[in-house]
Amino acid sequence: MGFMKRITRSRAVQEILGFLVAGYLKFVQRTNRFVMEPADAYDRVEMPVIAAMWHGQHFMIHFAKRPQDRAASLVSRSGDGEFNAVALRHLGVRAIRGSGARGRDIRKKGGAQAMRAMLRALSDGEMVVMTADVPKISRICGQGIVTLSQLSGRPIVPVAVVTSRRIDFDSWDRASIGLPFGRGAMVLGDQIHIPREADEQTLESLRKTVERELDRVHERAYALIGSRDPGAKPSPVLMGGFRA
Repeated sequence: MGFMKRITRSRAVQEILGFLVAGYLKFVQRTNRFVMEPADAYDRVEMPVIAAMWHGQHFMIHFAKRPQDRAASLVSRSGDGEFNAVALRHLGVRAIRGSGARGRDIRKKGGAQAMRAMLRALSDGEMVVMTADVPKISRICGQGIVTLSQLSGRPIVPVAVVTSRRIDFDSWDRASIGLPFGRGAMVLGDQIHIPREADEQTLESLRKTVERELDRVHERAYALIGSRDPGAKPSPVLMGGFRA
């Protein structure tokens, strides 16, 4: 088992895996008929932005990037993150290696270097793509993405990219990966600005706004393809019609 782990995490194997993943995703993008909402989404955003996504939807988020958009994405420093970084390179996205904390602030537990790198990217005109949820806690927005917006002065744009034909994994993040020859939807939410001088109460309110908007764009994207979001939060309505 240890031998196989070493093999799969060797540089050569990671390069091959990343290349294959990128090729597959390009094929999925070419063979699905995508609709974008709103139709003038790109005219509404003030580049560079911080593109927010839920972790389980990270495979296809790059579909929403136009060829002329320069982009960087936060990628884990783990061994599995290496072939993700390779795949992103083949998809025209620069990887920033780093990890957020299992808490509220990405600056903790080794995230400070990644935060500085993302701030530099935004300052240089690169869009930053980032999962909003904290590690291993699905669809609960952490404070990291809010902090990045506050420090950079750049707005957060929630993004959902989904396909009608897909594989839904029974993982902590309810990950989905698209299949070819189906329909797809890309939904961009409203820009969320985080004031530099915002106090703790305001930041918490805006964190909840990012979370709600990400849930909304995913619900809308799945509705556009006639499906339901497999990772959606449970309804607060319980049996008998009572609310939790």
